[in-house]
Amino acid sequence: MAASNIATLTLGITAAAALAQYQAVTAAGAIATAAGNAVGFTQTAADSGARVPVTAGGTAIATASAAIAVGAAVEVVGSVGKVVTKTSGVAVGRALTAAAADGDLIEVLVIPN
Repeated sequence: MAASNIATLTLGITAAAALAQYQAVTAAGAIATAAGNAVGFTQTAADSGARVPVTAGGTAIATASAAIAVGAAVEVVGSVGKVVTKTSGVAVGRALTAAAADGDLIEVLVIPN
């Protein structure tokens, strides 16, 4: 099933660096760091200094870094804003669709922090 989303809160954030679509990002416009906080997920790609819409409430599309089961809490992994099943980091969402492999797009219930 294709990932979809229902954004109930979209923030306009200034990108602190070039951002890809569906990355986890911080309120400062940076790519969220591994196991760290994220305010939401980018809806589009953006160049540094540009405004980008970020889904901070409701559901968002996120890029998976590995297989993720439906219902799993997810955290940011690595330095590219992808998500993986939460182990010891900060939960930034809950998977509403499954991922089979790196690069899959999933729908997550956003948990901003």
